[in-house]
Amino acid sequence: MLNRMNCLRLSLSAVLIAALSACGGGSNPLGNPALVKNPALSGGQNLSFVYFQKCINPIFLTLLPTPGSATGATNSCASTGCHNSLTGAGGAFRIVPGAQPVDLSLASNTPDVIRTSDMYKNFYTAQSETVLGDIAQSRLLNKPLLQGVLHGGGLIFAGATDPNVLLLQYWISHPMPAGQDEFSSAANAMFTPTDSVTGTCNTL
Repeated sequence: MLNRMNCLRLSLSAVLIAALSACGGGSNPLGNPALVKNPALSGGQNLSFVYFQKCINPIFLTLLPTPGSATGATNSCASTGCHNSLTGAGGAFRIVPGAQPVDLSLASNTPDVIRTSDMYKNFYTAQSETVLGDIAQSRLLNKPLLQGVLHGGGLIFAGATDPNVLLLQYWISHPMPAGQDEFSSAANAMFTPTDSVTGTCNTL
């Protein structure tokens, strides 16, 4: 009886190994494939870095009045205990308060260099809280507005007409063209006049 059970176990093991091998596992179905492919994303879009740097990042640093506060209390998103990159308790969304603006006119500031900067860290974490082109689904907006989701910091913006909300809405709803990166010159159209250096931030 014991020998028959052992034979049955060996037979089942052989069938399982053969089945796993057929799934592309190679000679060792429990091992890693010989080559792991990690192709670059294609067809995706990014939000504008230059618009973020000029129009969005300042929102996170500004001392904003707390709506409904009887004492006139203010706070910033990047403050200690909120979304500060070092001391914040605000989840994955983190801001480096001292991030310096990146001079995009310098040839030495290539995309690879910019992507190592603190300003880019702020851009990256903010973009991760958005659904590109979809304002209603973007936590960067619906959390501080308390729209169907809890926010530990409470209500930050009084309503949809708040100037900061308009800036955030515009940024989220104007991704760069498909196939172009976050540094695309298409972002110039997001300013009036169409110049990211001298222009003002569009909201319409």
